[in-house]
Amino acid sequence: MSQANESQWREISPADLSFNPFTWIDKEWMLVTAGNQEKHNTMTASWGGLGVLWKKYVSFVFVRPQRYSMEFLEHEDYYSLCFFDKQYRPALSYCGSHSGRDVDKDKETGLTALYDQAAPYYEQARIVFICRKMHGQFLDPNCFLDDTIDGEVYPTKDYHKMYVGEIVKALLKKD
Repeated sequence: MSQANESQWREISPADLSFNPFTWIDKEWMLVTAGNQEKHNTMTASWGGLGVLWKKYVSFVFVRPQRYSMEFLEHEDYYSLCFFDKQYRPALSYCGSHSGRDVDKDKETGLTALYDQAAPYYEQARIVFICRKMHGQFLDPNCFLDDTIDGEVYPTKDYHKMYVGEIVKALLKKD
């Protein structure tokens, strides 16, 4: 994992971004990455959100318990969300369909992990959010108000854990 090259990134306020989070997350996907300089893991996510909670800019990510990334999210205080240009779609597809327990995702995709003293992120990303975990909780099926969710989304009862993270840094790739 490399140290960040500060000259290629510009730190911005999340409030200064103009984008459609529905397109970014649902259609273009993102990488959720946690770990440290010695070891990290990333996973592709198309569920999540960005918003304001507890007077802070936050992200919401959802991780199933069997995902290798959950081990890293549980042990680290920070995680990153990385958004990429369309040319990286095959890499994101690979990261979403292979486990870091079995393969080195960075090596297999050609993505280069950087580290900023809080969380790993990727050099090829166009926008990065560094997030400090504030809350983590498994979804409770007793709280579903839509009766179809449990049976359709959780037939094996592997309920996601939701992590809420304060966006402590937003990085925009310089042109």
